[in-house]
Amino acid sequence: MAQTKKTYSSWILVLTVGLGTLLNPLNSSMISVALTRMQQDFDLTFADASWLISIFYLASAVGQPVMGKLSDMFGPKRMFLAGLVTVAAASLLAPFSPNFIFLLACRALQAIGSSTLFPSGMSIVRSSITKGQGQALAWLSIFATTSSAFGPSVGGFLIDSWDWPSIFFVNFPFIILSFTMAIFILPDKGRGKFELRRIDFTGIALFIIAVVGLILFLLSLDSEINGWAFILFLAFSIAFYYYEKRRKEPFMDVKGLKNNPNVSLIYLQFTIINLVYYCYFFGVPTFLQQAKQYSPGETGLIMLALAGSGVILSPLAGRLIDRHGPKPALITGSALLFIGTALLLTLQETSSLLWLLVVLAVLGISNGFNNISMQSALYGHVAPEETGTASGLFQTSRYLGAILSSSLLGLAFHSHLDIQHFHYVAWICLLFSLFVILLSIRLPNSGG
Repeated sequence: MAQTKKTYSSWILVLTVGLGTLLNPLNSSMISVALTRMQQDFDLTFADASWLISIFYLASAVGQPVMGKLSDMFGPKRMFLAGLVTVAAASLLAPFSPNFIFLLACRALQAIGSSTLFPSGMSIVRSSITKGQGQALAWLSIFATTSSAFGPSVGGFLIDSWDWPSIFFVNFPFIILSFTMAIFILPDKGRGKFELRRIDFTGIALFIIAVVGLILFLLSLDSEINGWAFILFLAFSIAFYYYEKRRKEPFMDVKGLKNNPNVSLIYLQFTIINLVYYCYFFGVPTFLQQAKQYSPGETGLIMLALAGSGVILSPLAGRLIDRHGPKPALITGSALLFIGTALLLTLQETSSLLWLLVVLAVLGISNGFNNISMQSALYGHVAPEETGTASGLFQTSRYLGAILSSSLLGLAFHSHLDIQHFHYVAWICLLFSLFVILLSIRLPNSGG
């Protein structure tokens, strides 16, 4: 009987945490089908609207490591509840945004709140569940990947029924249920020592300014090039590197990256993979709605081919990795990314919907292979005690890829959106995909 109670409690605890942690990937993905409506309501160019993507991922990149340290200081349960309240506040205010700047602030706040949930939730699970911990962590991963994969479909149906504010209101059932369960179910592990100096505020500020400078520079390439933005990016990137190199507890361990080139190249490769993937994840819904005149609901259904195929085929990639290590799976995923991108170039105005679904499925399968094989390759090149830091930088690589993809789309779709401009994006992504294949081939076999 005691064993039955323990299993039941563990399951409920994972469900409580999972309902919270799915909010970040859900809100990062639903926006893909909402951009067109938001662009129309606020009278924006696509380049302007792309900031709704960039600011969410930039706030997430900064928020996750900071909130992880605050979780250690104030206690994971308190931070988990605070994160839910923050997401609720942002989701309540966003639909009533009087202007675009206010909406951007709500998206940033939403990202910070949802970024609190993963590190605090993981801390609770790892300290509370000892038997079957791997299975518990796997279920949390399923919550995240599933909500991200099906976010565009959920968002599409909601927007068809209640317009773009609905993608913010849909958070409340998850927030209310997770908050109520968290109060009674999550253990209070107490709080640690409050050490504000552990948070690298200077490094974070330098990082944010450098990334914003890069975005502004990239978005200016189609008109008058913003040289000051490039200088800003360059100057603050150099300052960031030298400052982080000297800091004892840095926001980003640049010294460790320099000393482990294989790991650095894995982060670079994962950034490029996500740059290419998110160009399609955010670009295809916009293309379908603005160039092909599909409704948000129809667009969400079409996007299932991209997102759903990756989720379904991921277990196959896992089995391949278990038998042969990450390299064969990574080469397979990289090759499929290149093939899928090349197939996108065959799409024309008269192409059938069935052919588009086939192409999206190929790209989705590549993402399923790439995600799990890149993570496996990373852990094969870092010491066990460095897993936490490595995982954080791995997520940062994902966020940087997404940010760069939104800038590329903003540049390509700034003035007009048609099949020709979509092909421009595909040609650039084809070159990046070729580079990903080369990086996969050079990956040492010892990563397995």
